Amino acid sequence: MNRELPRPDEIWRHFKNKLYKIIAIAQHTETEEQLVVYQAMYGNNGIYARPLDMFMSKVDHEKYPDVEQEYRFERVE
Repeated sequence: MNRELPRPDEIWRHFKNKLYKIIAIAQHTETEEQLVVYQAMYGNNGIYARPLDMFMSKVDHEKYPDVEQEYRFERVE
């Protein structure tokens, strides 16, 4: 992976234009898979976990042709 990994307290934008605050990178106890734990910065401020590989993946532009963002999540500078 050529991208910098998310770090706690960083803000990342989902390709559907919602903002999320990174809480932690966690490790699944059974599979040892890395998970990104993050919190929505809208609505009820839900907390979510997603596999790191999926979090860092590129947007499927065949499924979402109008999306300009390259990656599923991108750090907000």
